[in-house]
Amino acid sequence: MSKKLFENEIYAYSLENAITFGEAKPSVVLPKLFQHDLEKESIPEIMPKVNEIVEKVNSLSKEEKMQMFEKYKKFVKEHKKEELGLKDLSKVSGKPVFRLSPFPSGSIHIGNARTFLLNVLYAEKYKGKILLVIDDTIGSEEKQIVKEAYKLIPEAFNYLDIKYKKPIIYKSDRLEIYYKYAKQLIKKDVAYVCSCSQKEIRENRLKRRECSCRQFNVKEQLKKWKKMFKAKPGDYTLRIKTSMQDPDPAFRDRVLLRISDRPHPRKKRKYRVWPLLEFSWAIDDHLLGVTHIIRGKDLMIEGKMQEYIWDIFKWKKPQFIYNGMMKVGGVGKLAKSKSQKEVKSGKYLGWDDPRTWSVQSLARRGILTSSIRKFVEKIGLTQKDITIPIDDLYAINRRKLDKVAKRFFFVENPVEIQIENAPEIKEKFVRVLPESDELKELKLRKEIFVALKDFNKFKGKEIRLMHLYNLKLDKNSVFTSHEINSKIQKIHWVSKKVNARILMPDGNWSEGFAEESIKELKKGEIIQFERFGFCKFDGKNKGQYIFWFAHE
Repeated sequence: MSKKLFENEIYAYSLENAITFGEAKPSVVLPKLFQHDLEKESIPEIMPKVNEIVEKVNSLSKEEKMQMFEKYKKFVKEHKKEELGLKDLSKVSGKPVFRLSPFPSGSIHIGNARTFLLNVLYAEKYKGKILLVIDDTIGSEEKQIVKEAYKLIPEAFNYLDIKYKKPIIYKSDRLEIYYKYAKQLIKKDVAYVCSCSQKEIRENRLKRRECSCRQFNVKEQLKKWKKMFKAKPGDYTLRIKTSMQDPDPAFRDRVLLRISDRPHPRKKRKYRVWPLLEFSWAIDDHLLGVTHIIRGKDLMIEGKMQEYIWDIFKWKKPQFIYNGMMKVGGVGKLAKSKSQKEVKSGKYLGWDDPRTWSVQSLARRGILTSSIRKFVEKIGLTQKDITIPIDDLYAINRRKLDKVAKRFFFVENPVEIQIENAPEIKEKFVRVLPESDELKELKLRKEIFVALKDFNKFKGKEIRLMHLYNLKLDKNSVFTSHEINSKIQKIHWVSKKVNARILMPDGNWSEGFAEESIKELKKGEIIQFERFGFCKFDGKNKGQYIFWFAHE
Protein backbone atom coordinates (compact mmCIF):
# COMPACT_ATOMS: atom_id res chain seq x y z
CA MET A 1 0.00 0.00 0.00
CA SER A 2 1.51 3.32 -1.06
CA LYS A 3 1.99 6.12 1.42
CA LYS A 4 -0.25 8.40 -0.64
CA LEU A 5 -3.12 5.90 -0.71
CA PHE A 6 -2.70 5.31 3.01
CA GLU A 7 -3.00 9.06 3.71
CA ASN A 8 -6.12 9.18 1.55
CA GLU A 9 -7.74 6.53 3.74
CA ILE A 10 -6.88 8.40 6.95
CA TYR A 11 -8.38 11.59 5.49
CA ALA A 12 -11.49 9.68 4.39
CA TYR A 13 -12.19 8.13 7.80
CA SER A 14 -11.21 11.29 9.71
CA LEU A 15 -13.64 13.39 7.68
CA GLU A 16 -16.38 10.76 7.94
CA ASN A 17 -15.94 10.62 11.73
CA ALA A 18 -15.85 14.42 12.10
CA ILE A 19 -18.96 14.94 9.98
CA THR A 20 -20.91 12.26 11.87
CA PHE A 21 -19.91 13.20 15.43
CA GLY A 22 -18.66 16.80 15.16
CA GLU A 23 -15.04 15.90 15.86
CA ALA A 24 -12.69 13.20 14.57
CA LYS A 25 -10.90 10.97 17.08
CA PRO A 26 -7.71 8.99 16.32
CA SER A 27 -9.07 6.06 18.38
CA VAL A 28 -12.08 5.85 16.02
CA VAL A 29 -10.14 6.36 12.79
CA LEU A 30 -7.46 3.74 13.53
CA PRO A 31 -9.76 0.66 13.72
CA LYS A 32 -11.25 1.59 10.34
CA LEU A 33 -7.83 1.08 8.76
CA PHE A 34 -7.89 -2.59 9.77
CA GLN A 35 -10.43 -3.11 6.98
CA HIS A 36 -7.47 -2.49 4.68
CA ASP A 37 -5.33 -5.23 6.30
CA LEU A 38 -3.50 -2.91 8.69
CA GLU A 39 -1.30 -4.99 10.99
CA LYS A 40 -1.17 -4.26 14.72
CA GLU A 41 2.64 -4.04 14.56
CA SER A 42 2.33 -1.04 12.21
CA ILE A 43 0.40 1.09 14.70
CA PRO A 44 3.44 2.94 16.22
CA GLU A 45 4.53 3.95 12.72
CA ILE A 46 1.01 4.97 11.66
CA MET A 47 -0.23 6.89 14.70
CA PRO A 48 1.76 10.12 14.16
CA LYS A 49 0.21 10.46 10.68
CA VAL A 50 -3.26 9.63 12.03
CA ASN A 51 -2.89 12.27 14.77
CA GLU A 52 -1.60 14.85 12.28
CA ILE A 53 -4.48 14.36 9.83
CA VAL A 54 -7.15 14.23 12.55
CA GLU A 55 -5.90 17.57 13.90
CA LYS A 56 -6.05 19.12 10.40
CA VAL A 57 -9.57 17.83 9.84
CA ASN A 58 -10.80 19.11 13.22
CA SER A 59 -9.52 22.61 12.41
CA LEU A 60 -11.85 22.84 9.39
CA SER A 61 -15.32 24.34 9.41
CA LYS A 62 -18.31 22.06 8.86
CA GLU A 63 -18.68 23.29 5.27
CA GLU A 64 -14.98 22.69 4.54
CA LYS A 65 -15.23 19.14 5.95
CA MET A 66 -18.22 18.37 3.72
CA GLN A 67 -16.48 19.71 0.61
CA MET A 68 -13.27 17.83 1.36
CA PHE A 69 -15.12 14.57 2.04
CA GLU A 70 -16.48 14.58 -1.52
CA LYS A 71 -12.88 14.20 -2.68
CA TYR A 72 -11.96 11.39 -0.25
CA LYS A 73 -15.20 9.40 0.25
CA LYS A 74 -14.21 6.92 -2.47
CA PHE A 75 -11.52 5.61 -0.10
CA VAL A 76 -14.07 4.55 2.53
CA LYS A 77 -14.18 0.78 2.37
CA GLU A 78 -17.53 -0.89 2.92
CA HIS A 79 -17.97 -4.55 3.89
CA LYS A 80 -19.21 -6.61 0.98
CA LYS A 81 -22.86 -7.47 1.42
CA GLU A 82 -22.39 -11.11 0.45
CA GLU A 83 -20.12 -11.60 3.48
CA LEU A 84 -22.66 -10.28 5.95
CA GLY A 85 -25.85 -11.57 7.51
CA LEU A 86 -27.28 -14.85 8.70
CA LYS A 87 -27.62 -16.95 5.55
CA ASP A 88 -29.86 -20.01 5.38
CA LEU A 89 -28.31 -23.40 6.15
CA SER A 90 -28.72 -26.34 3.83
CA LYS A 91 -29.92 -29.78 4.94
CA VAL A 92 -32.06 -28.67 7.87
CA SER A 93 -35.00 -30.91 8.69
CA GLY A 94 -36.93 -31.33 11.90
CA LYS A 95 -35.50 -29.66 14.98
CA PRO A 96 -31.70 -29.40 14.67
CA VAL A 97 -29.36 -29.87 17.61
CA PHE A 98 -26.36 -27.54 18.01
CA ARG A 99 -23.70 -27.68 20.66
CA LEU A 100 -21.50 -25.12 22.40
CA SER A 101 -18.17 -26.67 23.34
CA PRO A 102 -15.93 -24.22 25.22
CA PHE A 103 -12.64 -25.38 26.69
CA PRO A 104 -12.49 -24.03 30.27
CA SER A 105 -9.17 -22.20 30.14
CA GLY A 106 -10.84 -18.86 30.91
CA SER A 107 -13.87 -16.81 30.03
CA ILE A 108 -15.39 -16.40 26.57
CA HIS A 109 -13.86 -13.45 24.69
CA ILE A 110 -15.31 -11.45 21.82
CA GLY A 111 -13.44 -13.59 19.25
CA ASN A 112 -14.68 -17.06 20.24
CA ALA A 113 -18.08 -15.66 21.24
CA ARG A 114 -18.71 -15.26 17.52
CA THR A 115 -18.66 -19.01 16.78
CA PHE A 116 -20.74 -19.82 19.84
CA LEU A 117 -23.32 -17.17 18.98
CA LEU A 118 -23.55 -18.36 15.38
CA ASN A 119 -24.59 -21.78 16.71
CA VAL A 120 -27.14 -20.06 18.95
CA LEU A 121 -28.53 -17.75 16.26
CA TYR A 122 -29.05 -20.68 13.89
CA ALA A 123 -30.62 -22.79 16.62
CA GLU A 124 -33.04 -19.94 17.29
CA LYS A 125 -33.69 -19.43 13.57
CA TYR A 126 -34.63 -23.09 13.06
CA LYS A 127 -36.21 -23.60 16.51
CA GLY A 128 -33.55 -26.14 17.41
CA LYS A 129 -31.90 -27.23 20.64
CA ILE A 130 -28.63 -25.98 22.14
CA LEU A 131 -26.40 -28.18 24.28
CA LEU A 132 -23.69 -26.74 26.49
CA VAL A 133 -20.85 -29.24 26.72
CA ILE A 134 -17.84 -28.10 28.72
CA ASP A 135 -14.93 -29.63 26.82
CA ASP A 136 -12.82 -30.25 29.92
CA THR A 137 -10.53 -33.00 28.76
CA ILE A 138 -7.09 -32.46 30.26
CA GLY A 139 -5.72 -30.06 27.65
CA SER A 140 -2.01 -29.36 27.18
CA GLU A 141 0.75 -27.79 29.26
CA GLU A 142 0.33 -24.59 27.22
CA LYS A 143 -3.47 -24.58 27.42
CA GLN A 144 -4.57 -25.61 30.89
CA ILE A 145 -7.96 -25.65 32.56
CA VAL A 146 -8.64 -22.98 35.20
CA LYS A 147 -11.16 -23.77 37.92
CA GLU A 148 -12.93 -20.39 37.74
CA ALA A 149 -13.79 -21.00 34.08
CA TYR A 150 -16.53 -23.42 35.15
CA LYS A 151 -18.35 -20.40 36.57
CA LEU A 152 -17.21 -17.82 34.00
CA ILE A 153 -18.47 -19.70 30.94
CA PRO A 154 -22.14 -20.15 31.99
CA GLU A 155 -22.06 -16.61 33.35
CA ALA A 156 -20.95 -15.28 29.93
CA PHE A 157 -23.56 -17.35 28.08
CA ASN A 158 -26.26 -16.12 30.44
CA TYR A 159 -25.26 -12.51 29.70
CA LEU A 160 -25.48 -13.30 25.98
CA ASP A 161 -29.03 -14.54 26.60
CA ILE A 162 -28.25 -18.08 25.42
CA LYS A 163 -30.97 -20.59 26.29
CA TYR A 164 -29.17 -23.93 26.43
CA LYS A 165 -30.63 -27.24 27.60
CA LYS A 166 -29.99 -28.02 31.25
CA PRO A 167 -28.09 -29.62 32.82
CA ILE A 168 -24.63 -28.66 31.56
CA ILE A 169 -22.67 -31.65 30.23
CA TYR A 170 -19.04 -32.10 31.32
CA LYS A 171 -16.70 -34.23 29.25
CA SER A 172 -14.71 -35.11 32.34
CA ASP A 173 -17.80 -37.07 33.48
CA ARG A 174 -17.70 -39.19 30.31
CA LEU A 175 -14.25 -40.81 30.42
CA GLU A 176 -15.62 -44.34 30.86
CA ILE A 177 -17.73 -43.86 27.71
CA TYR A 178 -14.62 -42.90 25.72
CA TYR A 179 -12.75 -45.93 27.05
CA LYS A 180 -15.60 -48.20 25.97
CA TYR A 181 -15.47 -46.97 22.36
CA ALA A 182 -11.67 -46.89 22.29
CA LYS A 183 -11.66 -50.57 23.24
CA GLN A 184 -14.17 -51.27 20.45
CA LEU A 185 -11.84 -49.64 17.92
CA ILE A 186 -9.01 -51.90 19.11
CA LYS A 187 -11.26 -54.96 18.79
CA LYS A 188 -12.16 -53.88 15.25
CA ASP A 189 -8.39 -53.81 14.55
CA VAL A 190 -8.52 -50.13 13.50
CA ALA A 191 -6.66 -48.70 16.51
CA TYR A 192 -3.44 -49.68 18.26
CA VAL A 193 -1.36 -48.77 21.30
CA CYS A 194 1.90 -47.10 20.31
CA SER A 195 5.06 -46.79 22.40
CA CYS A 196 7.04 -44.71 19.87
CA SER A 197 8.48 -41.31 20.71
CA GLN A 198 7.18 -38.14 19.12
CA LYS A 199 10.31 -38.02 16.99
CA GLU A 200 9.71 -41.55 15.68
CA ILE A 201 6.04 -40.82 14.97
CA ARG A 202 6.99 -37.68 13.06
CA GLU A 203 9.63 -39.47 10.99
CA ASN A 204 7.28 -42.36 10.14
CA ARG A 205 4.61 -39.93 8.98
CA LEU A 206 7.01 -38.02 6.76
CA LYS A 207 8.38 -41.25 5.24
CA ARG A 208 4.86 -42.75 4.90
CA ARG A 209 6.07 -45.73 6.94
CA GLU A 210 3.82 -47.79 9.18
CA CYS A 211 4.75 -47.87 12.87
CA SER A 212 6.04 -51.24 14.11
CA CYS A 213 3.53 -51.04 17.03
CA ARG A 214 0.76 -51.31 14.45
CA GLN A 215 1.64 -54.92 13.59
CA PHE A 216 0.62 -56.53 16.89
CA ASN A 217 -2.63 -58.52 16.83
CA VAL A 218 -5.81 -57.48 18.63
CA LYS A 219 -5.12 -59.67 21.66
CA GLU A 220 -1.71 -58.03 22.20
CA GLN A 221 -3.15 -54.58 21.61
CA LEU A 222 -5.75 -55.13 24.34
CA LYS A 223 -2.99 -56.15 26.75
CA LYS A 224 -1.06 -52.98 25.93
CA TRP A 225 -4.27 -50.97 26.32
CA LYS A 226 -4.60 -52.32 29.86
CA LYS A 227 -0.96 -51.44 30.60
CA MET A 228 -1.53 -47.90 29.34
CA PHE A 229 -3.54 -47.03 32.47
CA LYS A 230 -0.55 -47.70 34.74
CA ALA A 231 2.21 -46.40 32.46
CA LYS A 232 4.02 -43.07 32.63
CA PRO A 233 3.11 -40.09 30.41
CA GLY A 234 4.75 -40.53 27.02
CA ASP A 235 5.08 -44.30 27.35
CA TYR A 236 1.96 -45.07 25.30
CA THR A 237 -0.67 -43.42 23.12
CA LEU A 238 -3.69 -44.90 21.39
CA ARG A 239 -3.55 -44.23 17.64
CA ILE A 240 -6.00 -44.93 14.84
CA LYS A 241 -5.04 -46.79 11.69
CA THR A 242 -5.32 -44.63 8.59
CA SER A 243 -3.52 -44.82 5.26
CA MET A 244 0.11 -43.83 5.59
CA GLN A 245 -0.21 -42.63 1.99
CA ASP A 246 -2.77 -39.98 2.94
CA PRO A 247 -1.82 -36.65 1.30
CA ASP A 248 -1.91 -34.91 4.68
CA PRO A 249 0.91 -36.17 6.97
CA ALA A 250 -1.02 -34.97 10.03
CA PHE A 251 -3.86 -37.39 9.19
CA ARG A 252 -1.61 -40.45 9.16
CA ASP A 253 -2.32 -42.57 12.27
CA ARG A 254 -3.48 -39.70 14.50
CA VAL A 255 -3.38 -39.99 18.28
CA LEU A 256 -6.78 -40.60 19.93
CA LEU A 257 -5.86 -40.88 23.62
CA ARG A 258 -2.77 -40.11 25.68
CA ILE A 259 -1.52 -40.27 29.27
CA SER A 260 -1.34 -37.24 31.57
CA ASP A 261 -0.54 -37.04 35.27
CA ARG A 262 -1.68 -33.46 35.69
CA PRO A 263 -4.49 -33.13 38.25
CA HIS A 264 -7.88 -32.20 36.87
CA PRO A 265 -9.95 -29.44 38.61
CA ARG A 266 -13.02 -31.70 38.84
CA LYS A 267 -11.61 -35.24 38.79
CA LYS A 268 -8.29 -34.64 40.59
CA ARG A 269 -6.15 -37.71 39.74
CA LYS A 270 -8.96 -40.20 39.14
CA TYR A 271 -8.15 -40.45 35.40
CA ARG A 272 -4.79 -40.58 33.66
CA VAL A 273 -5.77 -41.50 30.09
CA TRP A 274 -7.43 -38.63 28.28
CA PRO A 275 -9.01 -38.35 24.81
CA LEU A 276 -8.04 -35.79 22.21
CA LEU A 277 -10.64 -33.44 20.79
CA GLU A 278 -11.62 -35.33 17.63
CA PHE A 279 -12.08 -38.69 19.37
CA SER A 280 -14.23 -37.40 22.23
CA TRP A 281 -16.35 -35.39 19.81
CA ALA A 282 -16.75 -38.26 17.37
CA ILE A 283 -18.35 -40.21 20.22
CA ASP A 284 -20.31 -37.39 21.85
CA ASP A 285 -21.74 -35.81 18.69
CA HIS A 286 -23.28 -39.20 17.90
CA LEU A 287 -24.48 -40.06 21.41
CA LEU A 288 -25.85 -36.57 22.13
CA GLY A 289 -27.70 -36.40 18.82
CA VAL A 290 -25.92 -33.32 17.47
CA THR A 291 -27.03 -32.55 13.91
CA HIS A 292 -25.09 -29.37 13.02
CA ILE A 293 -21.58 -28.34 14.04
CA ILE A 294 -20.50 -24.77 13.35
CA ARG A 295 -16.79 -24.43 14.07
CA GLY A 296 -13.64 -22.63 12.92
CA LYS A 297 -12.07 -23.88 9.71
CA ASP A 298 -8.82 -24.41 11.65
CA LEU A 299 -10.51 -27.61 12.92
CA MET A 300 -11.05 -29.15 9.49
CA ILE A 301 -8.59 -32.00 10.04
CA GLU A 302 -10.32 -32.84 13.34
CA GLY A 303 -13.61 -32.89 11.44
CA LYS A 304 -12.09 -35.24 8.86
CA MET A 305 -11.03 -37.60 11.67
CA GLN A 306 -14.49 -37.51 13.23
CA GLU A 307 -16.00 -38.54 9.90
CA TYR A 308 -13.44 -41.35 9.62
CA ILE A 309 -14.53 -42.69 13.03
CA TRP A 310 -18.24 -42.33 12.18
CA ASP A 311 -17.65 -44.42 9.05
CA ILE A 312 -16.03 -47.15 11.14
CA PHE A 313 -19.08 -47.35 13.42
CA LYS A 314 -21.48 -46.78 10.50
CA TRP A 315 -23.06 -43.83 12.31
CA LYS A 316 -25.09 -41.06 10.71
CA LYS A 317 -22.93 -37.99 10.19
CA PRO A 318 -23.85 -34.55 11.54
CA GLN A 319 -23.29 -31.65 9.18
CA PHE A 320 -20.05 -29.67 9.55
CA ILE A 321 -20.26 -25.93 8.77
CA TYR A 322 -16.87 -24.25 8.81
CA ASN A 323 -16.37 -20.62 9.71
CA GLY A 324 -13.42 -18.43 8.69
CA MET A 325 -11.10 -16.88 11.24
CA MET A 326 -12.06 -13.44 12.48
CA LYS A 327 -9.57 -10.83 13.59
CA VAL A 328 -10.99 -7.94 15.56
CA GLY A 329 -9.15 -4.83 14.44
CA GLY A 330 -8.01 -2.51 17.19
CA VAL A 331 -7.93 -4.97 20.10
CA GLY A 332 -4.65 -6.84 19.54
CA LYS A 333 -4.33 -10.61 19.69
CA LEU A 334 -7.17 -12.35 21.50
CA ALA A 335 -5.89 -15.28 23.56
CA LYS A 336 -7.29 -16.87 26.70
CA SER A 337 -3.83 -18.28 27.47
CA LYS A 338 -2.37 -14.75 27.67
CA SER A 339 -5.29 -13.52 29.76
CA GLN A 340 -4.92 -16.54 32.05
CA LYS A 341 -1.28 -15.66 32.63
CA GLU A 342 -1.96 -11.98 33.31
CA VAL A 343 -4.89 -12.73 35.64
CA LYS A 344 -2.78 -15.21 37.64
CA SER A 345 0.13 -12.76 37.91
CA GLY A 346 -2.14 -9.95 39.11
CA LYS A 347 -1.32 -7.70 36.16
CA TYR A 348 -5.01 -7.79 35.19
CA LEU A 349 -7.78 -6.91 37.65
CA GLY A 350 -9.44 -10.25 36.97
CA TRP A 351 -11.26 -12.02 34.16
CA ASP A 352 -13.42 -8.93 33.69
CA ASP A 353 -10.39 -6.69 33.09
CA PRO A 354 -11.06 -4.80 29.82
CA ARG A 355 -7.79 -6.10 28.33
CA THR A 356 -9.12 -9.68 28.35
CA TRP A 357 -11.96 -8.66 25.98
CA SER A 358 -14.06 -11.26 27.81
CA VAL A 359 -17.85 -11.12 27.76
CA GLN A 360 -17.68 -10.14 31.44
CA SER A 361 -15.41 -7.20 30.62
CA LEU A 362 -17.72 -6.03 27.83
CA ALA A 363 -20.70 -6.27 30.15
CA ARG A 364 -18.93 -4.25 32.83
CA ARG A 365 -18.03 -1.58 30.29
CA GLY A 366 -21.61 -1.20 29.08
CA ILE A 367 -21.60 -3.19 25.83
CA LEU A 368 -25.16 -4.46 25.60
CA THR A 369 -26.16 -8.09 25.03
CA SER A 370 -28.23 -7.10 22.00
CA SER A 371 -25.25 -5.22 20.53
CA ILE A 372 -22.93 -8.24 20.72
CA ARG A 373 -25.59 -10.46 19.15
CA LYS A 374 -26.26 -7.94 16.37
CA PHE A 375 -22.52 -7.62 15.72
CA VAL A 376 -22.21 -11.38 15.20
CA GLU A 377 -25.40 -11.61 13.15
CA LYS A 378 -24.23 -8.79 10.90
CA ILE A 379 -20.91 -10.52 10.18
CA GLY A 380 -22.68 -13.81 9.58
CA LEU A 381 -21.13 -17.07 8.46
CA THR A 382 -18.31 -17.12 5.91
CA GLN A 383 -15.29 -19.33 5.26
CA LYS A 384 -13.25 -16.26 4.40
CA ASP A 385 -10.80 -14.98 6.98
CA ILE A 386 -11.94 -11.46 7.82
CA THR A 387 -10.85 -8.49 9.88
CA ILE A 388 -13.68 -6.55 11.52
CA PRO A 389 -12.92 -3.26 13.30
CA ILE A 390 -14.04 -3.21 16.92
CA ASP A 391 -15.67 0.11 16.06
CA ASP A 392 -18.34 -1.88 14.19
CA LEU A 393 -19.46 -3.25 17.56
CA TYR A 394 -19.18 0.19 19.12
CA ALA A 395 -21.28 1.73 16.33
CA ILE A 396 -24.10 -0.76 17.00
CA ASN A 397 -23.91 -0.14 20.74
CA ARG A 398 -23.69 3.63 20.23
CA ARG A 399 -26.94 3.68 18.26
CA LYS A 400 -28.69 1.80 21.07
CA LEU A 401 -27.34 4.06 23.83
CA ASP A 402 -27.47 7.42 22.11
CA LYS A 403 -31.15 8.08 22.82
CA VAL A 404 -31.27 6.58 26.32
CA ALA A 405 -27.94 7.33 28.05
CA LYS A 406 -28.18 10.47 30.16
CA ARG A 407 -25.58 13.15 29.44
CA PHE A 408 -23.16 14.62 31.96
CA PHE A 409 -19.99 16.74 31.98
CA PHE A 410 -16.56 15.33 32.81
CA VAL A 411 -13.26 17.21 32.54
CA GLU A 412 -10.11 15.12 32.29
CA ASN A 413 -6.98 16.52 33.96
CA PRO A 414 -8.91 19.61 35.11
CA VAL A 415 -7.52 23.12 34.87
CA GLU A 416 -9.08 25.84 37.06
CA ILE A 417 -9.91 29.16 35.41
CA GLN A 418 -11.23 32.46 36.78
CA ILE A 419 -13.71 34.52 34.75
CA GLU A 420 -13.58 38.30 34.82
CA ASN A 421 -16.83 40.24 34.50
CA ALA A 422 -18.80 36.98 34.54
CA PRO A 423 -22.57 37.45 34.61
CA GLU A 424 -24.23 36.17 37.76
CA ILE A 425 -25.89 32.81 37.12
CA LYS A 426 -27.07 30.98 40.21
CA GLU A 427 -28.35 27.87 38.47
CA LYS A 428 -28.84 26.48 34.98
CA PHE A 429 -31.32 23.77 34.01
CA VAL A 430 -30.55 21.64 30.94
CA ARG A 431 -32.04 18.49 29.44
CA VAL A 432 -30.42 15.18 30.39
CA LEU A 433 -31.27 13.96 26.87
CA PRO A 434 -31.89 16.06 23.73
CA GLU A 435 -35.47 14.81 23.35
CA SER A 436 -36.34 14.44 27.04
CA ASP A 437 -38.37 16.62 29.38
CA GLU A 438 -36.17 15.58 32.30
CA LEU A 439 -33.90 18.40 33.46
CA LYS A 440 -30.73 18.50 35.54
CA GLU A 441 -29.32 21.46 37.41
CA LEU A 442 -25.84 22.76 36.58
CA LYS A 443 -24.70 24.59 39.68
CA LEU A 444 -22.26 27.42 39.18
CA ARG A 445 -19.65 28.25 41.81
CA LYS A 446 -16.69 30.59 41.85
CA GLU A 447 -14.37 27.89 40.51
CA ILE A 448 -14.71 26.72 36.91
CA PHE A 449 -12.73 23.73 35.63
CA VAL A 450 -12.07 22.77 32.00
CA ALA A 451 -10.17 19.81 30.53
CA LEU A 452 -6.44 20.30 30.09
CA LYS A 453 -6.56 19.32 26.41
CA ASP A 454 -9.26 21.95 25.76
CA PHE A 455 -7.33 24.59 27.69
CA ASN A 456 -4.14 23.93 25.73
CA LYS A 457 -5.95 23.79 22.39
CA PHE A 458 -8.12 26.91 22.75
CA LYS A 459 -6.08 29.12 25.08
CA GLY A 460 -6.35 32.73 23.95
CA LYS A 461 -9.36 32.01 21.71
CA GLU A 462 -13.01 32.76 22.18
CA ILE A 463 -14.95 29.64 23.16
CA ARG A 464 -18.37 28.83 24.57
CA LEU A 465 -18.88 27.02 27.85
CA MET A 466 -21.63 24.61 26.85
CA HIS A 467 -25.13 25.71 27.97
CA LEU A 468 -23.61 28.85 29.53
CA TYR A 469 -21.85 31.77 27.77
CA ASN A 470 -18.82 32.81 25.71
CA LEU A 471 -15.40 33.84 26.97
CA LYS A 472 -11.80 34.32 25.92
CA LEU A 473 -10.10 31.30 27.43
CA ASP A 474 -7.15 31.75 29.78
CA LYS A 475 -6.29 31.21 33.44
CA ASN A 476 -8.00 34.55 33.92
CA SER A 477 -10.69 34.34 31.27
CA VAL A 478 -12.76 37.27 30.09
CA PHE A 479 -16.52 37.02 29.55
CA THR A 480 -17.45 38.11 26.00
CA SER A 481 -21.16 37.47 25.36
CA HIS A 482 -24.22 35.23 25.64
CA GLU A 483 -24.60 35.04 21.85
CA ILE A 484 -24.72 31.53 20.38
CA ASN A 485 -22.32 31.43 17.43
CA SER A 486 -21.88 28.21 15.45
CA LYS A 487 -18.33 29.23 14.53
CA ILE A 488 -17.23 29.33 18.18
CA GLN A 489 -15.98 26.05 19.63
CA LYS A 490 -18.03 24.68 22.54
CA ILE A 491 -16.25 23.00 25.46
CA HIS A 492 -17.63 21.32 28.55
CA TRP A 493 -16.85 22.41 32.08
CA VAL A 494 -17.46 21.59 35.73
CA SER A 495 -18.07 23.91 38.67
CA LYS A 496 -19.68 22.07 41.57
CA LYS A 497 -17.51 18.98 41.20
CA VAL A 498 -16.98 15.38 42.32
CA ASN A 499 -13.88 13.27 41.80
CA ALA A 500 -14.25 10.68 39.04
CA ARG A 501 -12.03 7.91 37.65
CA ILE A 502 -12.69 6.10 34.38
CA LEU A 503 -11.06 2.76 33.54
CA MET A 504 -10.11 2.74 29.86
CA PRO A 505 -9.94 -0.36 27.58
CA ASP A 506 -6.12 -0.37 27.73
CA GLY A 507 -6.17 -0.74 31.52
CA ASN A 508 -5.16 2.87 32.24
CA TRP A 509 -7.23 5.26 34.31
CA SER A 510 -8.53 8.65 33.23
CA GLU A 511 -9.01 11.00 36.18
CA GLY A 512 -10.79 14.30 36.57
CA PHE A 513 -13.90 16.05 37.82
CA ALA A 514 -17.52 15.27 36.95
CA GLU A 515 -20.56 17.39 37.61
CA GLU A 516 -22.37 16.92 40.92
CA SER A 517 -25.44 15.39 39.22
CA ILE A 518 -23.71 12.00 38.96
CA LYS A 519 -24.31 11.51 42.67
CA GLU A 520 -27.84 10.45 41.72
CA LEU A 521 -26.62 7.55 39.54
CA LYS A 522 -27.30 3.93 40.42
CA LYS A 523 -24.56 1.33 40.09
CA GLY A 524 -24.67 -0.26 36.64
CA GLU A 525 -26.24 2.76 34.93
CA ILE A 526 -24.77 3.63 31.53
CA ILE A 527 -24.31 7.33 30.86
CA GLN A 528 -22.57 9.58 28.35
CA PHE A 529 -19.87 12.01 29.37
CA GLU A 530 -20.29 14.58 26.64
CA ARG A 531 -17.40 14.76 24.15
CA PHE A 532 -15.66 11.97 26.10
CA GLY A 533 -17.70 8.81 25.64
CA PHE A 534 -20.20 6.33 27.04
CA CYS A 535 -19.36 4.94 30.48
CA LYS A 536 -20.92 2.55 32.98
CA PHE A 537 -21.09 3.56 36.62
CA ASP A 538 -19.23 0.98 38.70
CA GLY A 539 -19.84 2.40 42.16
CA LYS A 540 -18.10 4.64 44.66
CA ASN A 541 -14.69 3.94 46.20
CA LYS A 542 -12.89 6.12 48.75
CA GLY A 543 -14.81 9.22 47.78
CA GLN A 544 -14.31 8.72 44.04
CA TYR A 545 -17.00 7.82 41.52
CA ILE A 546 -15.73 4.92 39.40
CA PHE A 547 -16.74 4.37 35.78
CA TRP A 548 -15.73 1.90 33.07
CA PHE A 549 -15.34 3.33 29.58
CA ALA A 550 -17.44 1.71 26.86
CA HIS A 551 -16.55 3.68 23.72
CA GLU A 552 -16.85 7.10 22.16
